[in-house]
Amino acid sequence: MGSEKIRNVVLVGHSGSGKTALAEALLFAAGATTRMGKVEDGNTVTDFEPEERSRRSSVSLAMAPFDWDGHRINVIDTPGVSDFIGEVRAAMRVADLALFVVSAVDGVEVQTEHLWRLAEEEGIARAVFVNKLDRERASFGRTLQHLKDVFGTPIAPILVPIGAEHSLSGVANLVGGKAYTYAGGTMKAAESELPDSMHGEVASLHTALVEAVVETDDAMLEKYLEGVEPSGTQLISGMHRGMVQGSAFPVLCGSATRGIGVDRLAQFIVDFGPRPDERPAPPLAAGSRLPDSGVVAFVFKTMSDPYVGRISLFRVFRGVVDVDVELENPTRHVNGRMHNVFTMRGKEHQDVRHVEAGDIAAVAKLEATLSGDTLRSPGLDVVIAPLALPNPTMSLAIFPRSQHDEEKLSTALTRAVEDDPTLRVTRNVVTNETVLSGLGDAHLEVTVSRLAARFGVAVDTALPKIPYRETIRGKADVEGKHKKQSGGRGQFGVANIRFEPAPSGTGYEFVNEIKGGSIPKQYLPAVDKGVQEALDRGILAGYPVVDVRAIVYDGKFHAVDSDELSFRMAGIMAVKEAAPKLNAALLEPIMRVTIRIPEDLMGDVIGDLNAKRGRVLGMDSEGGTRVVTAEVPLAEMQRYAIDLRSLTSGRGFFEMEMDHYEEAPPHETQKVIAALQSDD
Repeated sequence: MGSEKIRNVVLVGHSGSGKTALAEALLFAAGATTRMGKVEDGNTVTDFEPEERSRRSSVSLAMAPFDWDGHRINVIDTPGVSDFIGEVRAAMRVADLALFVVSAVDGVEVQTEHLWRLAEEEGIARAVFVNKLDRERASFGRTLQHLKDVFGTPIAPILVPIGAEHSLSGVANLVGGKAYTYAGGTMKAAESELPDSMHGEVASLHTALVEAVVETDDAMLEKYLEGVEPSGTQLISGMHRGMVQGSAFPVLCGSATRGIGVDRLAQFIVDFGPRPDERPAPPLAAGSRLPDSGVVAFVFKTMSDPYVGRISLFRVFRGVVDVDVELENPTRHVNGRMHNVFTMRGKEHQDVRHVEAGDIAAVAKLEATLSGDTLRSPGLDVVIAPLALPNPTMSLAIFPRSQHDEEKLSTALTRAVEDDPTLRVTRNVVTNETVLSGLGDAHLEVTVSRLAARFGVAVDTALPKIPYRETIRGKADVEGKHKKQSGGRGQFGVANIRFEPAPSGTGYEFVNEIKGGSIPKQYLPAVDKGVQEALDRGILAGYPVVDVRAIVYDGKFHAVDSDELSFRMAGIMAVKEAAPKLNAALLEPIMRVTIRIPEDLMGDVIGDLNAKRGRVLGMDSEGGTRVVTAEVPLAEMQRYAIDLRSLTSGRGFFEMEMDHYEEAPPHETQKVIAALQSDD
């Protein structure tokens, strides 16, 4: 099958809009499955992971390919929860069409707007399927107007519903002027003429569709202004062109669970959908270019399978990948042979001999290859840019439950991060904790569950300790003296040191102003080491002291008793002597937070930020969404993923990154010191 017969479609949208149900309906309508699963029953093709079945919600992207009208349609079902946005970004990199699934009950939600911007950044065509039109309070007209309000006039309906809510019976096609009705639960529509009652509505919407399409072509627009209506074929080609150019966004509709409009959607993807060669080239690393010959593929997802090993999902952007061909991974500086190549439908595999340009497939056992890597013919110099992924928004400290788990934890965490690059694992030397960071509480819960299910590692979790810092506001001039005599050779070292604040952000500075050799040069590093060791232990609440300058200007030594240990201890004693005079202050980490919420929730969110000691820096509008930028102490943000979801009923989401440290208020300092003393 040539690339002109391939369509790559990613299903995106807010959680609960019905993406997985739509993928299930498309597979069933195409005859790719013999029964239609339900999300509620945990038996859909694309939600096959144990975590997805237990949560009744997608947490990973999944493939759902099927054949329709002589074409191969690769559908990628993606999660709608913002915790798993990395899966959506990966799928968008390899899709040619982003199909936005929007609930006719809830309309355009915050996550949908965010994903729309991501599709725009990726440069792929967009279309909309208005779902759940059979539900109570569903309204196609209201949803269509909402789409236009948020995304503009290029929104152009192709299908409109016949009937409403429980009386929904079919869809009408504005291009061909035909009605398609569904009876007896069948997925195949019966074609008929439009009901008389719909002629006025269809005529009005048809005019809006024509006006949107003729805007994509100057010649067509000129003829239209002269009174010449475009033909059905011209409407199809014009809409196709507008989708590819990003100047037209067609809207279809129906009910995934009842199969209404699903076959029309599949035909639309074949007739209107962009071909793989019409997708803009993926972003390339500096100095790269896509070659005219050879193989170039992009690995957009890896997963660990207990039976097969590592599976790498990839799209071919140039050339043909044949079984057993050797490809180069320039990121990892390794070559790999494509022994076991197959397509995936959910968790099912089907072996293939070759993968055409534009198609999507999987390969097993490329152990060194990770998500975001390029595979290419040896000798090429092209590298596809890795995905831009968001920073973590929530962290957990993790502790192995047993010695057996501790031995396997490091390997399991490494594999988890390799499979999901939106995860991060760090070792906080200040708090002595292993910290797992992700995009929200659901993301971390799923990861902990996978550690047990895939890697056999059980862990306990807790909120991480805050990595506070300390600094000084005062100065001190002290003598650090270490003297020990216990028979035989003793220990002796004296260091006179001035401590003073250093500019913010400089950390620690050691200055040597010794003159006359009062401390031999070979012992000065030991003094420095001792000072740093004592400062790292803290002088107020047990946290490292930063932005401090230590100036050693005098001292004493003994020709026999002095050694490096003596002067290291002298440095430690100098810090202890200076501590009461340095007016120490606690520094807390401040996060820069960007929150996207509906307009009507602004007051609640701002009030909550104020209660969290946050400073609002700005408030902007993006479409129908308000964007709040603020600075908030990390101590107040550790559970914000949960707080914001509760505050907004899941309609808001946020990103945050470390910005700076600043002095904590006195009451916060007292809380930290009290907690330290209670631990003692």
